[in-house]
Amino acid sequence: MGGGGWGGAHEARGYEMHIMHPSLDPDPSYIKYCLVSGGNIDGEELTIKRAAEHSRAEERKMAGSVVAAEHEHPQKAIGWAAHDQSGILAPFKFSRRATGEKDVTFKILYSGICHSDYHFIKNEWGNSVYPAIPGHEIAGVVTEVGSKVTNFKVGDRVGVGCMVGSCRTCDNCVGNQESYCPKMILTYGSTYYDGTVTYGGYSNIYVVDEHFAVKIPDTIALEAAAPLFCAGITVYSPLRYYGLDKPGMHVGVVGLGGLGHLAVKFAKAFGAKVTVISTSPSKKEEAIAHLGADFFLVSREPEQLQAATGTLDGIIDTVSAVHPLQPLLGLLKTNGKLITVGIPDKPLELYTFPLISGRKLVGGSAMGGMKETQEMIDFAGKKGVAPDIEVIPIDYVNTAMQRMLRSDVKYRFVIDIGNTLKASDA
Repeated sequence: MGGGGWGGAHEARGYEMHIMHPSLDPDPSYIKYCLVSGGNIDGEELTIKRAAEHSRAEERKMAGSVVAAEHEHPQKAIGWAAHDQSGILAPFKFSRRATGEKDVTFKILYSGICHSDYHFIKNEWGNSVYPAIPGHEIAGVVTEVGSKVTNFKVGDRVGVGCMVGSCRTCDNCVGNQESYCPKMILTYGSTYYDGTVTYGGYSNIYVVDEHFAVKIPDTIALEAAAPLFCAGITVYSPLRYYGLDKPGMHVGVVGLGGLGHLAVKFAKAFGAKVTVISTSPSKKEEAIAHLGADFFLVSREPEQLQAATGTLDGIIDTVSAVHPLQPLLGLLKTNGKLITVGIPDKPLELYTFPLISGRKLVGGSAMGGMKETQEMIDFAGKKGVAPDIEVIPIDYVNTAMQRMLRSDVKYRFVIDIGNTLKASDA
């Protein structure tokens, strides 16, 4: 969607969904939805296949889930939620659980926008639960703590990332790798221990077990801290785990977006030399002059790649589009490591000969565990690592999603929840 997207400069509230009668649609297997704000069409028509979820039975089910969300817990809350696969976010009333003995309740002040949020509200992974409130890059201030909380007090700066629960007993959990627990509970769209659905950070308050909360150092602005809880830890963790955090190492970073620009900053903070690898020659000045990279390679230029053969100790590949791995493997030294953190929607082709002949490996990494996440944010505070962000009001979120899809942001949107999410909106 171009131009203003959903909402544009207008306030995105009071949406109604108008369904055209099937007889007016030349293709009866489709329904056209119009987004309406204040009685005026604001946006574009979406053509979406008619599905069972839009039958009367499903509408009754949806209405029931909205009622349950608002009344299933004692703490009243407001947020912005998507109600179907259109992915359109609008004000929504729901509730949070009471503060348990090991819980921390906090006022959300900022929430970053991650590409996963878009996948989730559009149900592109096939497991979304509606109404859906995304957001797993959350920063705020503690307002209440449970009787057995030991690490937080009222007034503390606090953050929450991608997970809010795990089994706490498996080998991964015992080894501080909760992000690999088979029973990990995600910050949004998961089923919590009490059987209710988790709602994310596009909302005014959050309640979390203190084990899954992170203290934010005073040296980092809250709005800058938010994206570190997903984008930051996603690149910090593989740099540490795969030993690419040593001064003097030479690290490649593929892609210069939300993840990539932070990979450059963390690698430089570790004392490494950094080469950015991109399809866009126009990003060279940004990579070197602004982000501090040492070298820049255009991945579509074979001569540049040939000249850099065997120069990198490791590569952090942040690209989620389908792309060839073979040229990247050629850039690695013997024993080099190509680590992927992007998730392409189709399998990537991999030839094994370069792995064998150079004793190279291809690995992957998810976000880190809670101990490592605290380590990451403390390191960022000490070294001055912070994302480049664009702070937006909550009623701009639908437009921001469309801009994010066009890579029209440097490099992370952060929603100013504290100043722009109002109870009167819901």
